[in-house]
Amino acid sequence: MLRVGQNALYFDDYMVAIQYFNRVIEAKPYLAQPYFMRAIAKFNLEDFEGAVKDATEAIERNPFITDAYEVRGVAYQNMGDTDNAIKDYDRALTQLPDNRSILYNKAMALTSVERYDEASDVFNHLLKVYPRHSDGYIARARMEMIKQDTVAALADVDKALELNSKSINGYLMRTDINMGRDSLASAMKDIDQALLLEPRMAGLYVNRSLIRYRQDDYFGAMADLDYAVELEPTNATALYNRALLRAEVHDNNKAISDLTTVIGLKGEDYRSLYNRAILYKEIGNYQLALKDINKVIEQYPDFAAAYFLRFDIYREKGDSRQAKRDYDKSLALAKSKVNIMPEKTEGNPSKDNNATDEATQEEVSRRFTTLLQASNEAALAQDYNNESIRGRVQDHSDGIDTEPMMAISYYTSTSELNQGNDFVRQVSSINKLHELNHLLLVTCHVPSLDDEALIQEHFNSIKHYDELLATTAKPRAIDYFGRAMDYMTIHNYDEAISDLDRAIALVPDFTVAYMVRSYARTKKAEHSAERGILPYASALADLDKAIELAPDMAAAYYNKGCIYLMAGDLTSALASFTRALELRSDFGEALYNRGYTYMSLGNREAGVADLSRAGQMGIAPSYKLLKRINIR
Repeated sequence: MLRVGQNALYFDDYMVAIQYFNRVIEAKPYLAQPYFMRAIAKFNLEDFEGAVKDATEAIERNPFITDAYEVRGVAYQNMGDTDNAIKDYDRALTQLPDNRSILYNKAMALTSVERYDEASDVFNHLLKVYPRHSDGYIARARMEMIKQDTVAALADVDKALELNSKSINGYLMRTDINMGRDSLASAMKDIDQALLLEPRMAGLYVNRSLIRYRQDDYFGAMADLDYAVELEPTNATALYNRALLRAEVHDNNKAISDLTTVIGLKGEDYRSLYNRAILYKEIGNYQLALKDINKVIEQYPDFAAAYFLRFDIYREKGDSRQAKRDYDKSLALAKSKVNIMPEKTEGNPSKDNNATDEATQEEVSRRFTTLLQASNEAALAQDYNNESIRGRVQDHSDGIDTEPMMAISYYTSTSELNQGNDFVRQVSSINKLHELNHLLLVTCHVPSLDDEALIQEHFNSIKHYDELLATTAKPRAIDYFGRAMDYMTIHNYDEAISDLDRAIALVPDFTVAYMVRSYARTKKAEHSAERGILPYASALADLDKAIELAPDMAAAYYNKGCIYLMAGDLTSALASFTRALELRSDFGEALYNRGYTYMSLGNREAGVADLSRAGQMGIAPSYKLLKRINIR
């Protein structure tokens, strides 16, 4: 089992690997190796807290697994806990003093906490032992750039490219250096070489457009931005820069469209609001121009150019009183300094993007109207990080949502991680009667039927039940329930509810009928215009009755939690998911939804713990949510 898990890990099938390691741990919890392997899988899924926990478990069982210290150190580093990362690297280096990846990661960690002298010593040792380690030269060059020693940085980059002519980071860094020195021809040559290596990296086209713009090649710059947006339609930097270029040639409506998209992606992006206000003024839409510039002034009340722009808008509107007030305010602020968010650039990566600095009004105005440089998408990574996208479910671009309610259905979607059917005793009891045309399944993953023959089969089944119930002197509850299940399958919830009403009237303790009716009523309520608990009241009442009849049914509590989440009652949702987990501790969907709820309530620590456990149980969206949390 351990070997199969290792094979899955080798092929980057991280979630499958975790399932195999889980089984080994259940069988032999005293082994260190499965914890270590599971830590690697979790690390690659960016569940850094989970990786730390598993690596710690491995170390407790076998303190001589050097790789476990390294994995834990890199996980700590990704969590921002650099001190503990360095301690783990030091512990690993006592056993392997010349290990390349540990030395490399330690030097990177020391650089990140500005311990440059120590980092230099580690880099020097690394490159003495491994003189052909091109990434080591690139990493040292990055540190030298932070220290503003561009001569030393350029020498290291040149050495890295001499050793590895396909080092995209080398070309990108040399591009940055040459742009800073205004050597645009050299910068263009290097970024063209980077694009040969990574022809579909949108950020490179954004940065090449900057070089072309500075060379007065407007059409080339615009072509690069157009292609960057084609590659990555949500690239805010490309859209923003394209808007500014369009504004230069008075293509105002398209520029406004781009800025509006940026604001939709980033929220109240004040650079975009400021420039959109200018454009709205240009096309005579003073109301929207004022709306945008007011938001900028509210955020930056000492920004003279914003008041001058608003003066101009009021003046053109003919509101001389308001215009004079803003004009006077602009003049009063013109010579003052402003505290404003600085731009974080590749040329100054040490700058804290959340800090403020003092700038002149002219500098601030320039920041609001200058083209932006894209972040370096080929940033240096730790040696342990596997950059392959295969198996990295956290990188999938679909949205993040809660796990759906448990349904009782004839069909389920299965996968290697999820067999798609949970056990509920009451459902099993109905299946043993063999009264229905299909077996009942309990699942969170009801598939959409696209087989016309299969759909027709359920219409035929409804017709059969119609004839049976019409000719039977004493109808049975199970027959109404069977027809209701067919109606559920073809999404006719009204008829399904009617039949379930009849089944429950005949057998008031029909627990499964209450569960199905609750699900049907929830589906109807989802389309209601009403908000809050009210549309879901009858669905919750059915679940309460099911719980009264079967107090140990975890699925009923789970479904209550799902309904409370939909209704926005996070506290009640939390209580319901917690009760479901008390009844069934391995309920992965409940763990995920409770983690989601904790995060929504601002309890990050509890949320991360639940999401990590849910991911370990095979709930793939856990890793997407954990990644989003880590990015923030």
